[in-house]
Amino acid sequence: MYPNLYLLVRDWFGADWKGLRFINMFGFMVALAFIAAAIVIGSELKRKSKEGLLHYQEEKITVGKPVGLAELLVNFLLGFLLGYKIVGAFFSNPEGDIQQFIFSLQGNWVAGISLGLLFAGLKWREANKQKLAKPEERIIRVWPHDRVGDIIILGALFGFIGAKIFDNLENWDRFIKDPLGNLISPSGLTFYGGLICAALAIWWYAKKHNIGFWHLNDAAAPSLMLAYAVGRMGCQVSGDGVSLATGDQFQQQLLNNKDFFVRQFESLDKVKHLSFKGFSFLPDWFFAYTYPHNVNKEGVPLPNCNWGEYCNVLPLPVFPTPLYEIIACLILFGIIWMLRKKFKVAGTLFGFYLFINGIERFLIEKIRVNTKYEALPFQPTQAEIISALLVITGIVLMVYLPRRGRKAVSY
Repeated sequence: MYPNLYLLVRDWFGADWKGLRFINMFGFMVALAFIAAAIVIGSELKRKSKEGLLHYQEEKITVGKPVGLAELLVNFLLGFLLGYKIVGAFFSNPEGDIQQFIFSLQGNWVAGISLGLLFAGLKWREANKQKLAKPEERIIRVWPHDRVGDIIILGALFGFIGAKIFDNLENWDRFIKDPLGNLISPSGLTFYGGLICAALAIWWYAKKHNIGFWHLNDAAAPSLMLAYAVGRMGCQVSGDGVSLATGDQFQQQLLNNKDFFVRQFESLDKVKHLSFKGFSFLPDWFFAYTYPHNVNKEGVPLPNCNWGEYCNVLPLPVFPTPLYEIIACLILFGIIWMLRKKFKVAGTLFGFYLFINGIERFLIEKIRVNTKYEALPFQPTQAEIISALLVITGIVLMVYLPRRGRKAVSY
């Protein structure tokens, strides 16, 4: 496992670039997931615009204005922060937790001021090129695919907020012990929380800019499935996620590591275990993996480890559920991509996405360890409740939207 890019580069190439500790592997893969989502949703929005399903919006802009002092200051501050912290992390090789470095006053003043002046200078140069003797007002056409950047930023921001909120609600006991630490931790994200909050933010944005909501959802369906698969790669690489324990020496390992399991599950009786014999043509780690050096720092100490704070390994192997979801979601992405043009009614492709996504997550929850709502019938987890609702919502959309369209035509 590689919690950050520094450990990967050091392990693979022997390079001791401590500044790379700033790049969390999970966050790195999430960034790639958003890039993949932007490419796919942009392609789909362009296709729908060419088919006449989406339309442009006219906006009035002023061109030729000289750059204002406020704009220069904002660009300088942005460049300064990037240089002071990001570049500073590479040159100062900070020791200790990288989060402590980010929230401290440490940094590189030369890099901060230099990058700040560069950003401000580039902004002034760009504005000066377009400067006119007399500024003009012009009407431009903005197509939905021109707004992909805004959509992705909204999705990323509110997706992260929602994922953290739902994760902390699901693990309330853990949250109240260290509220700040859990809020800023790069691990501990609930996908469905992110999906719900991001969907609400994008719905507001689509309504504001007169983008067909259901067509936008259909364009987002394949990108959401692909982004989830890529994001789960980050979970697998960094070792984030908890699954059922598996292995032949369960009871012995349980007793040998009693303190760890009592801390995690409150009682040894609550530790879930499943005996499973994997297929002979697949490696053992495909069914039973111990996640050494995991980002959550869970498990027991590894002997002779020089990975700093990431020197733990799970005492019992678990199912690598992120790996299963990577494979499943890549396959489901392929299915959605191949069938996307066959869904003629706006919103039904998104309904299909909700349906298969809900089934996939509901099934994977059966071999994951999550907090159960014991007061409810069947004691479901938060993800099981939401995934069941998504399956029902998907079915409703696939049935209701075509009927609504036929009723409108009949009148």
